[in-house]
Order: sequence, then structure tokens, then C-alpha cells
Amino acid sequence: MTPADLSRTVLHAVRRAVDEDALRAPVPARVRVERTRPGGSGDYACAVALQLAGPAALPALEVARILRERVAAEPGVGRVEITGPGFLSFTLDAPAESDRAVLAAVREQGLVYGHGGALGDEIHQLHHAREVRAAVTAQAVFRLLVAQGARGRTTCEQAPDPDWARLGVTVNAYGTPPTPLTEIRPVPAGATAGELLERLGPDAARWGLLRAAGHDRAALGPELLVQGETNPLFRVRYAHARARALTRGATALGFTAEAAPYGESPAGPAAQAANAAPTPYDRAARPLLDLLADHPGVLLAGARHRAPDRVARQLEAVAHAFFDFHDSCPPLPAGDEKPSAAHRARLAIAEAAGTVLAGGLSLLGIRAPEHL
Repeated sequence: MTPADLSRTVLHAVRRAVDEDALRAPVPARVRVERTRPGGSGDYACAVALQLAGPAALPALEVARILRERVAAEPGVGRVEITGPGFLSFTLDAPAESDRAVLAAVREQGLVYGHGGALGDEIHQLHHAREVRAAVTAQAVFRLLVAQGARGRTTCEQAPDPDWARLGVTVNAYGTPPTPLTEIRPVPAGATAGELLERLGPDAARWGLLRAAGHDRAALGPELLVQGETNPLFRVRYAHARARALTRGATALGFTAEAAPYGESPAGPAAQAANAAPTPYDRAARPLLDLLADHPGVLLAGARHRAPDRVARQLEAVAHAFFDFHDSCPPLPAGDEKPSAAHRARLAIAEAAGTVLAGGLSLLGIRAPEHL
């Protein structure tokens, strides 16, 4: 079960409680779940009971008890606890089940993994100054909003710079709006689009403009062109290219990815029993699998908070975890080693990471080359 699945499960439990007259409160448009903070209980936590306590005219603990019995019965949820003044804490089923669901979702949805309809009832008009960082940021925010089902357009205070088109920026209209609009005003880049394109090219320029939070100055120096691990953009794109190379290598060796969870073998009972115990492979895969599961939530948060920098940092984290996993648990056999179920499972994780990296870069308007 992914975080998005869990959010929908809790929302469904609220609707059931209202339909059964166990809870008299308006059903929220969405329910937010977050990873449990250090020292907390379970895998995820949710404050929906505290949110509904006032409208329901019930103590938050009572609302939590009403929801707990309905959520606990859902597939994929192992345990539901009530903590503090009324927080719901969720422990999901065995990691193998949730990991299988994440990998299956990435494989099925491809580059649009993490897209959804959470903002389907929203219409936005993003207005920005005639400045390259504002224009690129507005375009990226617009892409994130559309990926979550929203509609809208971008407008500029003045006629757009012709060089913006080479950075993938389109402006639907320009001029002074008749009513106040959502303004996108990051710290200016201090350079024109033409200057950035000449020095950096479109991909590095967009990454430099979007990587820093809007209230911080963008780093737009020659370090963006360094072809090495010190350059986060190179590291993200190289991780994607490496994942694609693994698929080509596996094809040459005559095997494909296995949709089984990490380390699980489809062999007989004895082999499955041996795989039941935690292994170094399990520990190496965990950070990457968690990041893949969190990706839809990061995209949604980036859209809601008008923060494409969150997506850039998520991609950096996925790339870092990918290389740690790749180095600890090579997805391809070496020497005389024959392809095994473990290799197929590792390849599935590596391919999912490559897909997430490509999809995230696409939302930022940056190419994801197959070869570097």
C-alpha cells in the first residue's frame, strides 16, 4: 500500500462512518498522511480525527476510535493505533506486500507515476514578472498542478522574452490582470534567458533556476556543467541512464525484471523460508523503496506549495539511494554467476527508480538521456 492508497483508505473510512451515521461531520476533500516522525509509532500517521472532532461535536479520541475500526479492516493495513490526543498511527502489512504494490504501480503508470486527481476541482492562473526565473518557476508549477488534475494558465506582466521558448516556457497572456492572481515571484536570477542558455544550455539552466527554493538565490555557475558526482543534476541523469543500461544488459543476458518484492524468490517452501529472514539486500533496498513510495506525495506537495524545488530534491535523494542500492546489490550477475530471482527483483527496483527519475525530470522540463 502506497501513501496515496492509505490516504484514500482513510478517506473511505470517514465516508463509511458518515454514511452509517456513526460520525456526523462533513467529509473532507482529502486526508493527509505523513511518515511517522522519529520516536513515533507505526509507519504513517494522520490527524484527521482532530480535524473532524469539532464539526462532529465529539472528542478527538472518540472520532479516532470510530475510524480505527473501519481502517483496520482494510487490506494492506496491519495495525492501527491511537496516539496522543487522537492521532491515528498506521502499521502497514509486511514490506513485501507494500513494496510489490509500489513497483507494480510504477511499472503500470510509467512516467506518470505519482500523477493524480487530488486537485481536479481547482483552477489556477499563475502570474509572474518578466524575469526568467519567475517564468521558468511558473511553468514548472503549472506542470505540477496539471499532473494533479488542476486546470489553469500562466500570465506575465509584460510581453514574454522570446528566449523563454527555448527554456520550454509558454505564456498564455500578458498584461495587468483585472483581479489579484497567484503570483510567482522567486528571487530573480540576475541574468537573462539568453545569457543562461549561452552559458549553460536549457537543461542545466532550468535545473539551476528550479533547484533552490524560491526565497533563496539560484546557483547558476559553471558547476552545473560538471560531469561528475559533485553535480546533483549529472548524478540524477546518470542514475537514470544507468538504470536504462541495466535493462539493456539484462536483455543481453536473457532475463527481465521480476515483479516480486525485494529478495523474495518464487521458489519452493524451503527457499521461501530461507528468504524470510532479513538480509543485507533488504537493508540496502529499504531507503530506495521508501523514496519510490513517497514520490506521489512529493509531487502533490510540490503542486500545492508551488515548490518545484521539492521535486528536484526528491530526485537527488532517489539518485543517491539508487547508487547505494546498486553498489550493494548489483542487479546484473557478474562473471560466471547466472541470473537468479534476486537479480530479477533487484532489476525491478532499479527500473522503477529510473522511471521515477525520468518522470520527475520531465515535470521539471529537463531531458532524461538514455546514455551519458
